[in-house]
Amino acid sequence: MVGFPIAKLVTLVIKQVSKPLANVAKTRAKNSHFFRTYVLMPPAQFYHWCEVRMKMYVMNLGRSSQGSTIPRLSEEAAIELGANLLGEGVIFGIAVAILGYEVARQKEKERKKEQDESDFINSLEQRINDLAFANEELDTKVRELTRTMYATQHQLQANSLAFEGKIQGRQGAALQMKPHEGQAGEASSGNLTKALVDAKNKISS
Repeated sequence: MVGFPIAKLVTLVIKQVSKPLANVAKTRAKNSHFFRTYVLMPPAQFYHWCEVRMKMYVMNLGRSSQGSTIPRLSEEAAIELGANLLGEGVIFGIAVAILGYEVARQKEKERKKEQDESDFINSLEQRINDLAFANEELDTKVRELTRTMYATQHQLQANSLAFEGKIQGRQGAALQMKPHEGQAGEASSGNLTKALVDAKNKISS
């Protein structure tokens, strides 16, 4: 927004500077035969010839006047026209240079903007890839921990079943030993009674 008024201001300054430049060209043309003959007058005469020829074609006088010659400008008129053309040429050249600089500056600005956007997109893609890799690594760790937990739980269950089996085995052995002890007691008690009866009989006899 700021560059456009500045460009208009520069163009206006160039237009104002071109007028003194044209006057300087006129003054130098009067004093320099080379500048007058080879710099100002040839472009002026060519421009005059093109202008007259174009007017003749527009007025349908081109074919009827093909053999006629176009009169040349006088020296004073050629110098005046050449100086004006020089001033306009300077304005046009500087305007083209400013326009080219502005276009190049805008292209550079757009290129830098696109480069920044491309760098930002690349950085986002890199961050996404890093996050995806970290997510995969976390999933791997979670799966490993899950497998370890299930293995530990299975081992605990196996140990618990084995411990319960041992306890039940010991209880069964204890139960099997108790009836044998009862029978031995009864046998010893019967023997003692029999011995007492035998002793009593012997005393009575």
